[in-house]
Amino acid sequence: MKKIYTKENIEIITSNELIDYSEAMEFMEDRVRKIICNEDKELIWFLNHNHMYTTGTSSDKNEILSHSNVPIIKTNRGGKTTYHGPGQRIVYFLINLNNRKKDVRKFIDLISISAIKLLANLDIQATTYPDRVGIWVTRTKNSSLLKEKKIGAIGLRIKKWVTYHGLSFNINPKLKFYKNINACGLKNYESTSTEDLESNLSQENFDKMYLQNFLKELSNV
Repeated sequence: MKKIYTKENIEIITSNELIDYSEAMEFMEDRVRKIICNEDKELIWFLNHNHMYTTGTSSDKNEILSHSNVPIIKTNRGGKTTYHGPGQRIVYFLINLNNRKKDVRKFIDLISISAIKLLANLDIQATTYPDRVGIWVTRTKNSSLLKEKKIGAIGLRIKKWVTYHGLSFNINPKLKFYKNINACGLKNYESTSTEDLESNLSQENFDKMYLQNFLKELSNV
């Protein structure tokens, strides 16, 4: 685990090992409490989880299409069912919106925009849709996809205007695990990754590029 302090006085943690989900939630809950009480800095945490499906506050049991030995964990984040596992980079945002615009939609947009700009640097075109939360790839290396594919999911929770949970971004996970669910409650859509799109992106470069984009977007909020 590595810590970096930025000029924005936000702590950055990068974890390269697999972090247990329950331990991560306990850590975030405690950190959110400290941020609310002005006892600690805001935090952006890059990490990975082991194989699991998580369900959000608006999930439906019908989103699980096939049961396997992969655990299903109920969470308090917003959103529906999604997959986490090795090869997928997680970014948790513990940001105090009391010090910025109290606009959750705007905050979700800047999470998305930061990923879209990262993908543009890889010659991958992505966008968002008003009726579907997440980041969707439409074109790669001058070739349009027949149908957009999801590369990033977003789920947040807000406590006294402090955000937590965040973004999951597919670098090189095993995409077969998505076949057991209707990811984010959507039927007949596929998930993709930078590897699947034949783009070389390391976890280290993702962290560096995404953080740079996000901090720039956040400075305008």
